[in-house]
Amino acid sequence: MRAVSEAGVASDPLTPLLLLERTLRVFPDKEAVAYGEERLSWRDFATLVGRFAAALRRDGVGRGERVAVLLPNLPLHLAATFAVPLAGAALVAINTRLAAEEVGHILRHSGARLLLVDPELAPRVPLRELPDLEVVNVLDRVAGLTMPWLTVPGLPGPSFEEWSDGVEPLPVANTVEDEGELLAINYTSGTTGRPRGVMYTHRGAYLNALGQIGALGLGPSTAFLWTLPMFHCNGWCLTWAVTGAGGRHVCLRAPRPAEVLRLIASEAVTNFAGAPTLLRMIAAEPEGAGVRFEPPVTVCTGGAPPSPTDIESMERLGVRVQHLYGLTETYGPHVGCEPQAGWPDLPAAERARLSARQGVPLLHAVHLRVVEAASMADVPADGATMGEVVMRGNNVMAGYFNDPEATAEAFRGGWFHSGDLAVMHPDGSIELRDRSKDVIISGGENISSIEVENVLYRHPAVQEVAVVGAPDEKWGEAPVAFVALKPGAEATAEEIIAFARERLSRFKCPQRVTFGELPKTSTGKIQKFKLREREWAGRERRV
Repeated sequence: MRAVSEAGVASDPLTPLLLLERTLRVFPDKEAVAYGEERLSWRDFATLVGRFAAALRRDGVGRGERVAVLLPNLPLHLAATFAVPLAGAALVAINTRLAAEEVGHILRHSGARLLLVDPELAPRVPLRELPDLEVVNVLDRVAGLTMPWLTVPGLPGPSFEEWSDGVEPLPVANTVEDEGELLAINYTSGTTGRPRGVMYTHRGAYLNALGQIGALGLGPSTAFLWTLPMFHCNGWCLTWAVTGAGGRHVCLRAPRPAEVLRLIASEAVTNFAGAPTLLRMIAAEPEGAGVRFEPPVTVCTGGAPPSPTDIESMERLGVRVQHLYGLTETYGPHVGCEPQAGWPDLPAAERARLSARQGVPLLHAVHLRVVEAASMADVPADGATMGEVVMRGNNVMAGYFNDPEATAEAFRGGWFHSGDLAVMHPDGSIELRDRSKDVIISGGENISSIEVENVLYRHPAVQEVAVVGAPDEKWGEAPVAFVALKPGAEATAEEIIAFARERLSRFKCPQRVTFGELPKTSTGKIQKFKLREREWAGRERRV
């Protein structure tokens, strides 16, 4: 609903549509999207968005209904983040790494009436269980997926070109009646149960996008490489932020390290984003040997705390790491590590250690505390006392879709409870120490698994590591490490343990090391709970 001031002047509801509307007006002929040889100006992109929205309207998609996409980082996925709200509907961007059962659950739970799907992902759609779902096939000519009925099993339904043929594109304009309307539903990773649908509003997404523009210094010269999945928090709201800044989107179907390095050079990329796992893959890529980007490239990382080793390895490539922290429930980034005066002059290892902190609230995210969970009292800002990270504000979700009980539990005491444990430093920055369920309590001592992991990441042979608590007759539980080695590297368990003992108190060091591939969620996060369950199978955890 448009608010009216005492002077009788109406103010527009806040919505990401305003960001595209302005950029189209200011930069109509500037390159907006690059994907392989395909190039779209902002005028071209706005026409695609308008055509998409008009086809939804013609199809009878009404205000508040849900439209789902199961797509890689294609130009049409980017267009969906504007076209679906332009038509008055809510976007459900589905994780492309999920299995068919999980995709089916999201489609049923969200009540999506239409799905746009990439042919390669079609086998993940349990169409027989969804007889009323309308399907549109999105053909990827750059990847050569232009005839799904011949190349991969497609789904019944027209191509996007056929489905949208003959419509008159809608103009890009603010069609929102109330900025509190549902803009998108983003489903959590579901690491310990069914994914939950996190509700985003137009206001929250708009403010988050503005905060990202300021925090990351985005502008018309920005060239953003889409290594981060657009399905994840709508690309951490960067789909809207880069657009609002008038930057350029460089689409990438799959983030293969060699291709990432090539595109950074060929497309003059200034920014990209992804989890620490991506940084480790890039650092280990043979084609990156001897490479150093000038001017430096900025990578935003989050989803899991980067280790100081990750940050140092990126700096050697000429990639500046900007550490962000948040959750799906906070539209992605809520906190950023703000460099302080004097940091550039510090030794690389010390600078990396400080940069690994999560930091302070971003401009749009004022409210952040670290509290004692039971009393909700703030912990001392001593850099040592752990508490739970809680947030509130415009950029915190409106709630879980069709799940009032989970919503009430998440907002107990009037604050959103992250489940993450952190300390508050005297300078007001927070530093994560663990997920509450991942703290190891050994003989009454709390051990931060992240602290132990950061030490092990410094071992030259370690590619990835997870530390969990395992049963111990004397101490209740004790740390054990699961390690994936770098390609071609060798190390023994005894060597890894000795490395830790040189750098940590003995009670914090892993008692055992197991080598092999680590289980991960569909968004690339290491699933410690699976490792912990394996260790505790048949036993009750008593600590």
